[in-house]
Amino acid sequence: MVVTSRNRVRRNKIQFEAEGYLELGMPEHALDALARLGDPVGFHPDALYLWGEALRELERYSDAVIPLAKAAEAVPENVHAWFALGWCYKRVGRVDLAIDALQRVLCVAPNEALVHYNLACYLSLLGDKPRALKSLARALAIDPDYRRLIDEETDFEPLRDDPDFQALCAETEATG
Repeated sequence: MVVTSRNRVRRNKIQFEAEGYLELGMPEHALDALARLGDPVGFHPDALYLWGEALRELERYSDAVIPLAKAAEAVPENVHAWFALGWCYKRVGRVDLAIDALQRVLCVAPNEALVHYNLACYLSLLGDKPRALKSLARALAIDPDYRRLIDEETDFEPLRDDPDFQALCAETEATG
């Protein structure tokens, strides 16, 4: 029992160290710290999330998918894990899975403007105009400041010339 307690304390210290490295923008050091935990197969969900985040920060998106998916499935209310997983899926060309991940976030955090905004981006890429506009409208209703990102957002190119998209953006600009 003492060994289990010691192991838990050691694990928590290593995870805290890795989290600190991530906050400092040092993902390689975070991975080095997490490697001291042993085989990633046995990682605690928090360590899996940190591992996935470090890989994501290193732009190793396909490598990050596995630990992030495991972390998200182990702790379904972990908004950060689902969001990061969606981010990675988009970057490996699986926009469909990115949408699924963000929809899981909305089950836990339905009023997160960033999630609605990114969901609108991903839906736009898939050509799902009705759902993209609905998500974008929701994001802008929660936080109108997201309007300033739309003009530069390349994910909205499929909708850029659409009159409904333009009307939504103009309406938000006029009220914001």
